[in-house]
Amino acid sequence: MSQDKLSEFVKAQATELGVPGVAVGVFLDGQEIYASHGVTNLDHPLPVDENTLFPLASVSKTFTATALMRLVAEGKVDLHAPVRRYVPELKLADEQAAAQITVLNLLNHTAGLDWNLMDDGEGDRSLAGLVAKLPQLPLIAAPGSRASYSQAGYNLAGRIIEKVTGLPFEQAMDSLVLKPVGLSDTVYGLAEVMVRKFAVGYNRDDDGELRAARPWGAFKEGARGDNPGGGLASSVSDLLRWARFQLGDGDGVLPAAELHRMREQTVGLRASTLGDGFGVCWFLHDLDGLHAIGHGGSGNGQFAELLIVPERNFAVVSLANVGPDGYPFNQSVVRWALEHYLGVVEKTAEPLAYDEESAQQVVGRYEIDAMNLDIATDGARLTLAVGIKPEIRAASSEDLPPDYPAAEMGFLPGDGDEYVITDGGLKGQRGYFSRDANGAITGVDLAGRLFGRVAQAS
Repeated sequence: MSQDKLSEFVKAQATELGVPGVAVGVFLDGQEIYASHGVTNLDHPLPVDENTLFPLASVSKTFTATALMRLVAEGKVDLHAPVRRYVPELKLADEQAAAQITVLNLLNHTAGLDWNLMDDGEGDRSLAGLVAKLPQLPLIAAPGSRASYSQAGYNLAGRIIEKVTGLPFEQAMDSLVLKPVGLSDTVYGLAEVMVRKFAVGYNRDDDGELRAARPWGAFKEGARGDNPGGGLASSVSDLLRWARFQLGDGDGVLPAAELHRMREQTVGLRASTLGDGFGVCWFLHDLDGLHAIGHGGSGNGQFAELLIVPERNFAVVSLANVGPDGYPFNQSVVRWALEHYLGVVEKTAEPLAYDEESAQQVVGRYEIDAMNLDIATDGARLTLAVGIKPEIRAASSEDLPPDYPAAEMGFLPGDGDEYVITDGGLKGQRGYFSRDANGAITGVDLAGRLFGRVAQAS
């Protein structure tokens, strides 16, 4: 494996996209190589290296799911049991759903829960406090009927871990997974982060200037209720160790059969850049006949990507500290590594020419609990914009990540309901539109989440 070529590519991409600091790691045939570029902090610069901590955001879910699978292997949790067996106090907006949702529904995002409750910094911010607030969270589908990516589902899964072990979530994770795998730099909370070298996140203002992202993680300090779904920080070095654990036989932490069961498809995903389906937590990818598992994460000015190809004993990790350009940086690293080390070339989806009739069917506003998504047309091109709801932004005392401005999108060949975004920070993202029995558009999937339609353009 060539270290020089990887370093060259990483430096060129980081420079072109204006990312202050990046760290990349590749594992192949028992060898690890690393390439880093840039600095941890523009005001107090230290060189980024393979031991620099970045927030993992949703890559944290792979740790939560693996811990739960250890409890499954030990006979303490049944994947197909209702969540209420372990969290009897669970209440949701719909009583029937609350009684039906299983542990597996949480782990493969089929519980029908909307994305998440926004942490406002008020009240009880523990996992118990979050569960008490869940009746406020909209339900978007019947349990088991479809996949829609849910942070809340993973936070609830974290509460199962607390209840079954009798330990605070972070302590349970330490003993179930982090310590046994030897992940000494994979930590929850700023108190642990600040005694290590870490990368500050940045967001690009409208004028192109970079400003430090506050809060540092995806959530305000103290939001322990969001730790299972997105609270870890880690380094490229630790993440390659994590990938090697996932490629191995369970290392005495859990049986290989239970570990590898996480790679088996439990539900399909349609027209998603994130993958072809979910296993237990992992997004599953078919790469020219090669089976891969992966997960990404996006925090405040921070992006993480992890992809593992078990049959080639291969993994690639990419961490970048700027929004929104960290996302395309990480995607380009993964594509380059697959091509150069495995000979796998990713095909890009080509959209159809603009069609006014198709465009008019989908224009309008769509939403999840925290974000609005607007699709518009000027008669020549169709665009998609997505961002935090203005009222949430106005009420926040923190700097929130910037919105994604209108970017061109196009329909893909086929039934006409699938699309691809062709420019901007979400370039390459694919998704699809949902219809009711009468054929009317009712929602749009973006990044694995269902945004419900709330208004058509007048």
